[in-house]
Amino acid sequence: MVFVWSYLADGEPLYTLVQVATNDIIILFAFAPIVGFLMGLNEVPVPYDTLLLSVVLFGVIPLMAGYISRRHILRTKGYNWFEKKFLPKLSTVSIVGLLLTLILLFSFQGSIILKNPLHIALIAIPLTIQTYFIFAIAYGWGWLWKLSHRVAVPASFIGATNFFELAVAVAIALFGLESGAALATVVGVLEEVPIMLSLVWIANKTWHLFTAKLGAGSAVSMLAEE
Repeated sequence: MVFVWSYLADGEPLYTLVQVATNDIIILFAFAPIVGFLMGLNEVPVPYDTLLLSVVLFGVIPLMAGYISRRHILRTKGYNWFEKKFLPKLSTVSIVGLLLTLILLFSFQGSIILKNPLHIALIAIPLTIQTYFIFAIAYGWGWLWKLSHRVAVPASFIGATNFFELAVAVAIALFGLESGAALATVVGVLEEVPIMLSLVWIANKTWHLFTAKLGAGSAVSMLAEE
């Protein structure tokens, strides 16, 4: 999803790729221990085999599929075809896949969401505050460091977003489709999309603030612009 937000805000593609890949690698090793630790604090028993299986299914396999397919396409079609033909089509597929995912999630949890408006509000309000707060810190920090806008934007998005996709899968696997845990993660996904679109709008409206501060530049921003 970060690729979609970065693309809509004209973020640096290579920087976005590096940070998303780094985030995914960290998640592969840190997700299961973190979830197990947090659940343990609440005295909720969590089978680690289910957590590890979820990480493999929704983290390892997609990552390996992307790596193998990229190497195969570059070897058989070349970089220009990959850059000019494949990636634009992939962007369209990504957006369609995102919309279909939201439709499926809402179809399973729609009745529960409509019957529990107070619970939805108690979940949504803290998540909204958290997302805008983290984005403001990262975006403002990028401005202070005189990063280019194309670098500051994806850096802010990766900090503001949450790994709701994997959280939804794990919550459903552990507690069931109609559980409160699944509801909380689904609300997170449904809420994140309009919030992130609003942050894309903010980023597109404030890009001129960054171009005004590119005089000194930084090693990161100059590298990204190249």
